[in-house]
Amino acid sequence: MYITLNSKLLLVPTEIRKDKRHYIVEDKISGEFYEMPEICIKAIKLICEGFTLGDIQLKLTQKYPDEEVNLIDFTKQLLDMQLIAEIDGVKFERKKTEDKLGFLWISPKMGRFFFNKTFYLIYPALFVISIVLFINKPILFPHYQDLFIFNYVMLNIPAWLLITFLLVLIHELGHVLAMRAHNLPTKLEVGHRLFLIVFETDMSSVWKLSSRERNVLYLAGICFDSIILFLALITQLILGDESGILHRILNIIVLDTFIRMVYQLCVYMKTDFYYVLENVSGCYNLVENAQHIIKKKLPLLNKKFVEDEVFPGEEKTIFLYSIFYFIGVVLTVALYIFFYIPQLLFAWKKVLPGFTEGFGSYSFWDATLFSLQILIGLALLLYSWRNKYLQR
Repeated sequence: MYITLNSKLLLVPTEIRKDKRHYIVEDKISGEFYEMPEICIKAIKLICEGFTLGDIQLKLTQKYPDEEVNLIDFTKQLLDMQLIAEIDGVKFERKKTEDKLGFLWISPKMGRFFFNKTFYLIYPALFVISIVLFINKPILFPHYQDLFIFNYVMLNIPAWLLITFLLVLIHELGHVLAMRAHNLPTKLEVGHRLFLIVFETDMSSVWKLSSRERNVLYLAGICFDSIILFLALITQLILGDESGILHRILNIIVLDTFIRMVYQLCVYMKTDFYYVLENVSGCYNLVENAQHIIKKKLPLLNKKFVEDEVFPGEEKTIFLYSIFYFIGVVLTVALYIFFYIPQLLFAWKKVLPGFTEGFGSYSFWDATLFSLQILIGLALLLYSWRNKYLQR
């Protein structure tokens, strides 16, 4: 298809919403969303009014004399987004997109039961109470040895995986119910963060909502984490100094939930808290722009570089985010120092003597099966990293 300035376009059905800094364009057919500046929105409106590309280019050049206006390039971008239905009467067939709808069987009333004005006060209150409990009762604070429920080390990894799986499902259930509270479709996907395979809720349709409403959906998982953490701590207080299996399970629930909540502050991994920062600031490429700054050894005084990489007015936001970026890295290192590495060393110290005992001893098979679990975990990690590298 040869596109000229005399060409006229017909766009697919779209809906345009004003966001904090720019506009969100929704493709009503595919459900995809695109962020565009004001000049692009003006171009789209003129296209819908039936003007030729040349007329539109002239009008926009007069209205935005400081902007570079090229309607041919803009048309090609619209084609890539599949937002064009016809060019000069020639129709375009859309590529089939995967249906992302899901969890429609969950009633919006159920979602609104957990996400309303009353619960918006309860969730932060439970979080604050949990912090107060940690301060007043330091014995409740998680310890790396809480991971080890059983005497045989080989049993602790399956137990930890099962408990973590259930807790992550509860976390994601918070996102799903928050989405359904607004009658939005979603689905669960499998993602990857560092050495962890995680569930992720597809929240692409949140762009139908206002910025304030989106924050609630991003924080919904943490809200449910706050409930779990509070209930586990209160139950520990009720049980007192008991050391039974229930108390040990509660310990690992507190440990796992605490670590997951700390991870939310590691915004360089695009966590829930990262999307809140994006949403509040209105800057939707914070990670990429912060990485540009870091790779250039923080030339924060190099105004030309910043303006080349980001929209005007976003420099201070990206600088602030870069601070959060480094805090997240520090927190990740701290988790390794105080939890992951001590857990691994403790486990190896406990199982290594088993290799010196005979094949008929429980200690030998405990050490062997634990080592096999570690090797399988490393193999899965390397496989995941390899796939991620190949995709790039």
